[in-house]
Amino acid sequence: MYKLDNIDRAILNNLQNDGRLSNVELSKLVGLSESACLRRVKNLEENDIIGKYVMLMNQAAAGKPDNVFVQVTLNSQQQETLLKFEDAVKHVPEVMECYLMSGDQDYMLRVVVKDARDYERIHMTVLTSLPEVSRIKSNFALRKVLKKTQIEL
Repeated sequence: MYKLDNIDRAILNNLQNDGRLSNVELSKLVGLSESACLRRVKNLEENDIIGKYVMLMNQAAAGKPDNVFVQVTLNSQQQETLLKFEDAVKHVPEVMECYLMSGDQDYMLRVVVKDARDYERIHMTVLTSLPEVSRIKSNFALRKVLKKTQIEL
């Protein structure tokens, strides 16, 4: 297991805050030479501490302002059934997140949509045709209160 030190934490905090930082800028912020900083970043990448670099899109600007949280129950919880569902849901572009859950439902999805009619289309033509789906329960988010992308270290 990789153990983070204070410099690693500083690198990660700065990159989480601004993933577009150049190595020159980052090295100044964390107090390392450029070469030492680059080695640290590469080491964090190689140890899967840094998963990937992304740009976060404004959902509304993309024409999909609404979030629907969808609870999915399958016909069974056998491994083959779960794997079939998971493989299929990965190919639904509107599904932004999918979690295997404990409790009453098997999966929780976050689906981005234009509006209720758009969700109805996705529900009727896509979600209900996913393998082994027994029941779907949907909840529209009324307003985003908090969304974090930075993990406190």
